[in-house]
Amino acid sequence: MPGFELFSDLERKEVNDVLDNGVLMRYGFDGMRKGHWKAKELESELEKTFGSSHVQLVSSGTAAVSVALASAGVGAGDEVIMPTFTFVASFEAIMMLGAIPVLVDIDDTLTLDPKAVEAAVTSKTKAVMVVQMCGSMADMDALRQVCNIHKLIFVEDACQAIGGTYKGKSLGSIADIGCFSFDFVKTITCGEGGAVVTNNNDYYINADHYSDHGHDHIGNDRGAETHPFLGYNFRISELHAAVGLAQIRRLPEFIAIQKKNYTILREALSQIPEVIFRTVPQGGEESYAFLNFFLPDAESAQKVSGAFKENGIDVCWNYYQNNWHYIRKWNHLKELKSLFPISKEVKEGLKYLQTKTFEQSDHYIARNISCLIKLSWTEDEVRARADKMVECITKIISKR
Repeated sequence: MPGFELFSDLERKEVNDVLDNGVLMRYGFDGMRKGHWKAKELESELEKTFGSSHVQLVSSGTAAVSVALASAGVGAGDEVIMPTFTFVASFEAIMMLGAIPVLVDIDDTLTLDPKAVEAAVTSKTKAVMVVQMCGSMADMDALRQVCNIHKLIFVEDACQAIGGTYKGKSLGSIADIGCFSFDFVKTITCGEGGAVVTNNNDYYINADHYSDHGHDHIGNDRGAETHPFLGYNFRISELHAAVGLAQIRRLPEFIAIQKKNYTILREALSQIPEVIFRTVPQGGEESYAFLNFFLPDAESAQKVSGAFKENGIDVCWNYYQNNWHYIRKWNHLKELKSLFPISKEVKEGLKYLQTKTFEQSDHYIARNISCLIKLSWTEDEVRARADKMVECITKIISKR
């Protein structure tokens, strides 16, 4: 991760097909296309990859979350349970629909704690959205059980976890409806893009229409299509889809490289007794896009993070200090800083953030180091990196 590290003639060929016919839009202009329908082809490839009945491409991962929720009927005043550790897009996508993000603690998987989810369910709860952060997963069976008991929609944000699996099923395809991002720093990139994945035909039809101004896409005359309901513009372009089409065909290649590099680093760090790796639920296999581990305390994690930077070990983060991915510094959310008036329902629904604390999440995030796994590293570079990481951690741990 990310896929842009290994652009090749395969991506150039697909893009040149689009430039050759000049049709950059995914819908219409049938006569000009010379048989090229890159978005449709990519959707078909993704269906095969995920083992899912339906895939609807959209313009981004954020759009995918909003479209997925809207397609399942989530809207004004509904509560959506989500984790404290994710990306700001998670609550943005929920709030765009007038729904209320209800943040709850994570556990040692770095994803939703099923017990915290159970405790957060109210009469207003409509959906539970798990976010498969950093290439791995939550206890999906336990979360499914909570959703089943309370008759909640189960949403799976797998934007960072393409290629991971749980009990033989692709992450993103396990819940009622799933979401992917194909932005510039994902394992599979379109430059910008996303996808909604589901086996529910009604959700798929809703996503198909909603993401294109409500067009029903019936017939071959776009101007004659009807609009069964309101929609918006979340379309992907043919150029973006063309890049993704080449990349998805290379996914096995990318995952193999990630796994090799991840394994070298993990085996090296395993020599340090104080290093504890994130929990992967039984039956799960990571996508190997990130290596996540815990140190004994927050102070050690901060010092190791600083030592990594000083020693040229890049793309490693302690998310406790991060502005994008953890609740602690989401002041714009807590203070409801918005360019437009926020509805009374959402204002009231988010008052809990003024006093709510997340000690359990702090316990894990403050001690966590997350390292992105690059595709472009040589084996010698990975082994040199591993040696430096061991040296930095050992030096700091020995001073405790």
